[in-house]
Amino acid sequence: MNNNNVFLFLATGFEEIEAVAVIDVLRRTEIEITVVSVTGEKLVVGTHGITVQADVLFADADFSKGNMLILPGGMPGAKNLDEYKPLIQLINEYYKAGKFLSAICAAPMILGKMRLLRNEEAICFPGYEEFLEDAVLSKQRVVRSGKIITAKGAGCAIEFGLKIVETLKNKELADTVGKNMIALNF
Repeated sequence: MNNNNVFLFLATGFEEIEAVAVIDVLRRTEIEITVVSVTGEKLVVGTHGITVQADVLFADADFSKGNMLILPGGMPGAKNLDEYKPLIQLINEYYKAGKFLSAICAAPMILGKMRLLRNEEAICFPGYEEFLEDAVLSKQRVVRSGKIITAKGAGCAIEFGLKIVETLKNKELADTVGKNMIALNF
């Protein structure tokens, strides 16, 4: 796949491990990841008080050349992403264009509430399953179903990042990165 531009979104209260681990894994490859703030400020505070600097504000980003959106979870981060209407519109545009969507922890609830997980295998943080409307609940920690990748929580963040690498590049590169990081199962 030639187009390896992805966008990861930060809202106040995001789960830091889910964002930073994915950013780190993808930057070890040739996948171009842009970190986008939906807060109106480049510095965004996570759920555990860790501040991360986004590359760009949502209003200033050019999403036209991207092929995947990544939604970290955490509370109230996932709720704040869900309430940011320009992001919801962008998710719909990517979905309709057949581009990839990925979400971890509580963030799959956003895709579920949008009814994008119908008949798709998906997973989320325990307790948020009710929001995965008409999804086939997976027992896996990370699952890809069609153009959607979901993961269970912070402890799965590296696996989630590696699944994104496998999806956008190939399994061999994902395995190499995972092995070099001494990730689980390598």
